[in-house]
Amino acid sequence: MRALKAAALMLLAVACAKESANNSQTASSTASTTSGSVDLTGAGATFPYPLYSRWFSEYAREAGVKINYQSIGSGGGIRQLSEGTVDFGASDSPMSDDEMAKAKGGPIIHIPTVLGAVVITYNIPGASAPLTLTGKAIADIFSGKITKWNDARITSLNPGVTLPATDILVVHRSDGSGTTYIFTDYLSRAVPAWNSTVGKGKEVKWPVGLGAKGNEAVAGQVKQTPGAIGYVELAYAKQNNLPTAAIQNKAGKAIVPSVSAVTAAAAGAAKTLPANTDYRISIVDAPGADSYPISSFTWILVYQNQGDAVKGKKVVDFLNWALTKGEADAAALDYAPLPSEMASKVKEKIAAVRLAQ
Repeated sequence: MRALKAAALMLLAVACAKESANNSQTASSTASTTSGSVDLTGAGATFPYPLYSRWFSEYAREAGVKINYQSIGSGGGIRQLSEGTVDFGASDSPMSDDEMAKAKGGPIIHIPTVLGAVVITYNIPGASAPLTLTGKAIADIFSGKITKWNDARITSLNPGVTLPATDILVVHRSDGSGTTYIFTDYLSRAVPAWNSTVGKGKEVKWPVGLGAKGNEAVAGQVKQTPGAIGYVELAYAKQNNLPTAAIQNKAGKAIVPSVSAVTAAAAGAAKTLPANTDYRISIVDAPGADSYPISSFTWILVYQNQGDAVKGKKVVDFLNWALTKGEADAAALDYAPLPSEMASKVKEKIAAVRLAQ
């Protein structure tokens, strides 16, 4: 009996060893296949993801270069690039001097790709017409000072619109987000008192509301929750068939978010940029009668000194493609392409990327 048990144990040990070896071989093979199938990796902003997803697909077909992009939010993209775990990052919030200094791979270049709009979207059952809001009303809603949809501070801006006496549920981002940065950057400029309460940043301490991760989740939460209000990139509101508010701009005109209104906000910036700008610029609350006030560039972030010459060349080639052929896809997905005079200046910045010898 003991001999039989010993033999059985030996057989079991041999079987386990073979299974372990097979599993290791399979894992190694899978890892090799995965690394061989992806040429570049990137991570970051959800704001431009609908467009970037199309770009990466088209570029794979045209150039044969496969790009794996994780839509994890601007904060995550900055962290991963700073740690050197991706080939490029993406952000709607320009990196701070402190963040730039902590990056392990040296100087980082900000490459603006397109412009987009952060919109106020809502779910008000029975609302008879689209809303108009001011920066002050938006600030009061997101700071918890306005709690009912029929508050006079909202109804006075919307004569003739039927609004219910129901609670407002604020939905905001829970992750480090460039969309949050753009939104709070706008409020900090349009409503100075916002600076002494909530302030601006990729992450802020919200006084009220429910957090959701990514533009997708915020749009989804608003869509399924009667009484909800949130902020998302324009494409996400359109994809979910959600209404968007017209927002009173600096000139006092209520502007519906659109590609043309974002382009108007960027028009002045392109003409006044200094020759050696690093493109860490904000265009929120821009002047101009037709400017949508919560407009922004979005950036791809790359190291100026590329340690891997092959990957660095692929990054540079993709960026040049994006600023030529890629820009043609922008408007169809509710993003504004860079003004042509700005695109040519940005290409000069791409040319400053140095490849390892």
